[in-house]
Amino acid sequence: MKPPTQINHPPVVDLPADNRALVAPIYQSVKFEFDTVEGALGYFRGERPGFFYSRGSNPTTRQLELSLAQLQRRDDAIVCASGVGAMSTTLLSLAKQGDHVLSFIETYPPTRQLLRRMLGKFGVRHSLLSLSDLAGVERLLREQPTLAVVFESPTNPTQRIADIRALTQLARAHGALTVMDNTFAGPHQHGEFDVDLFTHSLTKSVGGHGDVLGGAVIGRRELIERLHPDFTLIGGTLDPHAAFLIQRGLKTYLLRYRAQSASAQRIAEWLMSSSAVARVHYPGLPEHPGHALATKQMQDFGAVVSFDLNGGAEAGRRFAEALKLFATAASLGATESLVLPPQMLGHQDLTPEQRVAAGLASGTVRLSIGLEDVDDLIADLQQALSAC
Repeated sequence: MKPPTQINHPPVVDLPADNRALVAPIYQSVKFEFDTVEGALGYFRGERPGFFYSRGSNPTTRQLELSLAQLQRRDDAIVCASGVGAMSTTLLSLAKQGDHVLSFIETYPPTRQLLRRMLGKFGVRHSLLSLSDLAGVERLLREQPTLAVVFESPTNPTQRIADIRALTQLARAHGALTVMDNTFAGPHQHGEFDVDLFTHSLTKSVGGHGDVLGGAVIGRRELIERLHPDFTLIGGTLDPHAAFLIQRGLKTYLLRYRAQSASAQRIAEWLMSSSAVARVHYPGLPEHPGHALATKQMQDFGAVVSFDLNGGAEAGRRFAEALKLFATAASLGATESLVLPPQMLGHQDLTPEQRVAAGLASGTVRLSIGLEDVDDLIADLQQALSAC
């Protein structure tokens, strides 16, 4: 072979079966070949394992899918390019014109926008109730045939806790699927409940370092197989290198989650003593209205602490700008601590009455607690509260 051919057909290096890489390689390849046409056709017919095109599957993304499914105590998973992509593709795949979806005013704003704008223009109807209104849920499901109940717990940002067992039982009794955004709790929690599909933003605690986007939907094998063709067609594929970074982050996920939860608990307790703070939203506090339910459902209460400043939105802005160790930035679950002031919480689509019902005040601030020393974080919070 001449040089142009040699450099495009490099020698193959095969590892012996008893000599494996300790860390799985990144399969940074779009295409996979078969030795024979019959081998490829057998793959397409589902008669043999393998890979063909990375939009459909890739060994690196597949390892992450299996890892997440195992942690969430389910059969299978699909990973994709973002958490919003996981929720939107799931609902686009499940729903058709004329279907009805039940969700809640406490739901993550992009999910509400997805229901209202994208699914709405395709003729999918939706209702929004309050997460605590179980009587309203039962009444609506009885009166209105519903495709799916879409919810999250804890909610963003006021940490409302869903009664997962009650919601799933009501949905099952009326023939509706349950789709749970489990991002705040993480894939090590809530797997014991009868949830049909979990969605996650892997960008948050699972990736954990603020440097990679990703999403996942996790569930029973038959449901994941039902969704997979549409995920492939829509094409929001997770890049293998991003999957590798998230798989690497997963190795320290539980250590980080529990350390950040412990710091968040201390910070929530400290904020309770501040005269500048009207209310603290953290399910680890006995004063939180969902504490008893969270204690039954969760092992760890998470890294997010929200609170309401007495001074309202302007005090929230001054507070965020006075902080030294908290970055004013989106997302959560990273090693760095983050803050979102009231102006950046993204609930403008709710009416004033809905905002009150969702527990949002004019001075609501959200903190994501990182891995800094907790005493340093408390000192920073103290000086910022004094400044505002």
